[in-house]
Amino acid sequence: MPAGISIRKVDGKPGEVYYPLERVNLPSQSPSPTQVKIRISAAALNHRDLFIRQHLYPGISFGVPLLADGCGTVIATGSDPSAKKWMGKRVILNPGTGWKDSPDGPEEKGGYKIMGGTRTNPLGTLIEELVIDASECEEAPPHLSDAEAAALPLTGLTAWRALSKTQRGQPGKSILVTGIGGGVALMALMFASAAGAKVYVSSGDETKLQKAKELGAAGGVNYKKDGWEKDLTAMVEGGKLDAIVDGAGGDIVVKGARMLKDGGKISVYGMTISPKMQYVMPVVMRNIDVMGSTMGSRKEFADMVEFVTKKQLKPVVSRVVKGINDIDALDSLFTDMKQGKQFGKLVIELPKEGESSKL
Repeated sequence: MPAGISIRKVDGKPGEVYYPLERVNLPSQSPSPTQVKIRISAAALNHRDLFIRQHLYPGISFGVPLLADGCGTVIATGSDPSAKKWMGKRVILNPGTGWKDSPDGPEEKGGYKIMGGTRTNPLGTLIEELVIDASECEEAPPHLSDAEAAALPLTGLTAWRALSKTQRGQPGKSILVTGIGGGVALMALMFASAAGAKVYVSSGDETKLQKAKELGAAGGVNYKKDGWEKDLTAMVEGGKLDAIVDGAGGDIVVKGARMLKDGGKISVYGMTISPKMQYVMPVVMRNIDVMGSTMGSRKEFADMVEFVTKKQLKPVVSRVVKGINDIDALDSLFTDMKQGKQFGKLVIELPKEGESSKL
């Protein structure tokens, strides 16, 4: 029976409760004709996993393994050729289902169903083995380690779509990526830089700004400083940005109206500051587009992985914990995320085949 990590129910109100991690054993499954069985080698956290533990995410489950990001090796397949071709390959998993290729959003009535910790999708990657349809696999970029490959799926997909929607990730364009240090922001920085754009970043941490410059950022500003937007535009050739990729919300539209060229784009993939934002008239008068963006389609996932492989990009891994027996060590990754300590992704490496993860 494969071991995994889920959450245990305790009493508490949403936002106040913090569900403890729990090691569980789940029944071993055999793949159907079009499925594959994957031995997971590494899995990575996203902010949604922290929200699940705080009961700030819909449809949570106390029996489904956590996490949506995973890398592993196919150890068994179904009888269909579409599955058999994956035998023995190292793969990464599309982090959700229900969205094939529409540019507008998920085609399925139930919407996009992300893996990890909810009733809507019974799978999660923080488990030794899982069975999934072969169509959800992509070959892991060979230049990436298991931890780096596991760090890619959801943040890479989210960043890819958010940047693509701006239509500004190209040579000669200037882009601001806010909140650098998180996984999505770092991938957006890498994607836009690799495509030839000049990328500027913001953070409340000077160390993170310096690390971002080492990764290719053209400049950075501390958003805790009053008037930071003036400091930023002073760095930009022509004094105006072409686009902003933002995961915080807050006053980004107000400040964006001052920083962007006419016709500029703001792509918002998250609102960690507040679920509401102010929309101001200068945005209308200057034809600035404010767009929501979340996750991405199966096609966008494949396109993103292809780009990462072609450009030899490497997701930033902040810290790795080995194994799933030490609950305190796993908890420490969530603490890093709660406190905003991480620069890059937080990853768990699972035991290799033949190694024991039993207590």
